[in-house]
Amino acid sequence: MYAPVQLLSASRQNLRRLTLIRILVLAAQAGSVGLAYATHLLPLPWLALCVTLAVSGALCLATALRLRGPWPVTELEYAAHLAVDLIVHSVLLYYTGGSTNPFVSYYLVPLTIAAATLPWLYSVVLSGLALAGYTLLLFLYDPLFLPGSYRATLQIYGMWLSFALAAGLITFFVARMAEELRRQEQFQAQRREESMRDQQLLAVATQAAGAAHELGTPLATMSVLLKELRQTHQDPHLLEDLGLLQSQVQLCKESLQHLVRAAEADRRQAILEQTAREWVESVLKRWHLMRPEATYRFECQGRGSAPRMMPPADLSQSLLNLLNNATDASPDNLNIRLEWDAQWITVTIRDNGPGVPLAIAEQIGRPFFTTKGKGFGLGLFLSQASVTRAGGTVKLYNHEDGGTLTELRLPHGATRP
Repeated sequence: MYAPVQLLSASRQNLRRLTLIRILVLAAQAGSVGLAYATHLLPLPWLALCVTLAVSGALCLATALRLRGPWPVTELEYAAHLAVDLIVHSVLLYYTGGSTNPFVSYYLVPLTIAAATLPWLYSVVLSGLALAGYTLLLFLYDPLFLPGSYRATLQIYGMWLSFALAAGLITFFVARMAEELRRQEQFQAQRREESMRDQQLLAVATQAAGAAHELGTPLATMSVLLKELRQTHQDPHLLEDLGLLQSQVQLCKESLQHLVRAAEADRRQAILEQTAREWVESVLKRWHLMRPEATYRFECQGRGSAPRMMPPADLSQSLLNLLNNATDASPDNLNIRLEWDAQWITVTIRDNGPGVPLAIAEQIGRPFFTTKGKGFGLGLFLSQASVTRAGGTVKLYNHEDGGTLTELRLPHGATRP
């Protein structure tokens, strides 16, 4: 029912950005070579340069095609692409003056990318490769023969252009790559938290299933005894109390039967479609049977007709838990409101209780934590878990006029067929 979150790996996203960097740098290199050829400003080995640029272009095309496939991008593959970039850059420098070429500082761009996105071992290897290339270019290169005035001018402007290119690439692309890694780490931390929550839910569900099975027999016994007591006693006050007890036992039996039917319906995907108002009103009816001492006012507001939804049983139980929490805080004059817009279905519950103590606000919703002496600390935890699975949120606020405001928000897409 709930679609999993799809997220591309950080290495794949960063390889895409690296391919874009290659294309930009290739365009700048090809433009420089073309300008030098057109103006006859520099005597260069044109064939060797064209072959090297063609190889770089083919690498960009091959990488773009590779990224269209489903295969994952590993850190080793990503580091290999950076190593190839360093080698291609070294070859271009060899034919254009070696270490005297002002664009030799471009070595720092792949190294900065590696330092920001790869483990330190890959960064060390790539740094060694760049240092070896730079060192070889001090002695092995195809020298450029230029007049002294041209050499000084080209050196100065070339250094400026090299610095501007490196600064722009590092500032924009490397920052984006590092941000992608942080986003990936946050996603993994969220997945770990969800996994821990699911394990806790599984433990609670196992215990609940066992308890539901065990409760059937004593409830049946209590129902028989209460029926016999009502037949053997004639005191009106006692009969009234026995009737109340019998109705509460019957409600417990119906809750267990509802649990079994809901599990079977969920297994068969036989969840009924209804409007948001019908859903809330059905939960309110069931809640008021459980908590007849509560008084409330229900308001329905929204734009247009109420959205249709197919709420699973755990969402109904979540709303029931929130209503019970509000009743425990203050059963009198509860204000329940249903609202909706184009994206969200919102149910708010306002009670007149003492509110949420700020010192423990962050702990509410954790399993087995409760502010009520008779509670188990599971109601809000289970409610948050169910609503989060549906893509919604549960939040508690201290109302400015006193009491607690509980807000349940559900996206339309999580409850539509």
